[in-house]
Amino acid sequence: MHGTWRERVSHSEINDHDAYLMEYTGDDAIARYVTETAGKGIQYLLAHVYGPLYSEIIDSIIMKKGPKKDFRMLEYGCGAGMNLLYIFKLLVSKGVPIVAAIGTDFSEPLLQSAEKERDVFIDHENRKKVTFLQASNESLLNDLTKRLSQNESSVRNSFDLIVGVNTFRYAVRLHKQQDCANDIASLLAPGGYSIMIDMNNKFPFFKSKLRDRKTKPDRQTWLPSLEEYTSPFETANLEIHQSRHFCWIPHSASAPILIAAKLVTPFLDLVAPSFAMRSLVVAKKKGDPE
Repeated sequence: MHGTWRERVSHSEINDHDAYLMEYTGDDAIARYVTETAGKGIQYLLAHVYGPLYSEIIDSIIMKKGPKKDFRMLEYGCGAGMNLLYIFKLLVSKGVPIVAAIGTDFSEPLLQSAEKERDVFIDHENRKKVTFLQASNESLLNDLTKRLSQNESSVRNSFDLIVGVNTFRYAVRLHKQQDCANDIASLLAPGGYSIMIDMNNKFPFFKSKLRDRKTKPDRQTWLPSLEEYTSPFETANLEIHQSRHFCWIPHSASAPILIAAKLVTPFLDLVAPSFAMRSLVVAKKKGDPE
């Protein structure tokens, strides 16, 4: 592929929201995002790859904010909630006083699954702190304000940590990446962090892309470059702390694939880091936590 996304696809061709909604409402889609059927890959990544990254960022926030200050987090495009629930339990293990952990997604079936996951994996005392709401990445601030029935001013500058995994690319495909990044910047509290993880366009063997390129328009399978992931957060006036490629383990990896991927990871990190599966952008809102 050559040329940027904007050069390849005109605005008049973008009418894909319904296609993405269909992609994430079927039984097969839901099975990919709930703990029992998601595969070994994502469980390993949460514990050994994403988890240490989250822990490092949380420790940085706590160091500046203070260990006894209320903590609020948000995951946009949360799917069935596995990632958010992992971070929530990580915060609990660190003794962080969590006021709210909110997950948003545009797929109602996935949100219903997320609520079921919460009721299984979070103790009764803490369940009320975890909320799942329907909202689109490209109108995150507006949708979240409506769903919370709050004034926009009370939602702005309120989240210490905002995370998005495998979801920012849809805002890019809809030419709404700057809207999404601007909303994230508005929602972050001073000193708060955004962590964005998504698919790397240089990785050549994504099963979904190979499968879908014969049945879907090119614009619905487009993957942004690392620069295209990073630029909206820079433009939103966030400080970029990390912008890199990482991770060689598929989210849906079976046990044998997981074993093989773990074995080859050190070698691939050494010889071909820019071709890793994921792009990572860690950004911080300027200012000191209150």
